[in-house]
Amino acid sequence: MLMNITQEKASELYAEYSPYIHRTALLLTKSLALADDITQEVFLQVFKKFEQYDQSKPIKPWLYTITVNTTRNFLRKQKWLSFVGILPEKNGAWLEETILKTEEEKELWMEIQKLNQNHKEIIVLHFYSGLKLQEIADILQIPLGTCKSRYHAALTALRKVYKPATKGENLYEII
Repeated sequence: MLMNITQEKASELYAEYSPYIHRTALLLTKSLALADDITQEVFLQVFKKFEQYDQSKPIKPWLYTITVNTTRNFLRKQKWLSFVGILPEKNGAWLEETILKTEEEKELWMEIQKLNQNHKEIIVLHFYSGLKLQEIADILQIPLGTCKSRYHAALTALRKVYKPATKGENLYEII
């Protein structure tokens, strides 16, 4: 199964990037079971297609591209399964207890979950995964202008519905 990647390199990649990939999948799906499945699927894809990776470029955006695309596929499948009446386990309470520490973070997270998928991806990748807008545009395979537009639309939508309890705080300080 490992084409142009050694067992050692595969172990290194998994050890270094699996927490980031798992966290991104968890934040996008809000399901621990789906995040586990997505993480495994992402690394299967990485190992299968490693020879296609351009080693002159950083690997993190390539991994996030695979993560976002795999997450989208899983969410599409989940919508189909819910249509037929089979629902995977959701574990949002665990997510909120472990990742989101303060009450304000929890409130903001609830509002982020209400955003459409395009806006949610931008917010999660930028604020929770720490990627720059150019990197996000590359990962999502969209023009930088589209990425910026979605970013600003998401922030505008959040500002309309979310009012921080502490005066002087803004979305950047809480996220």
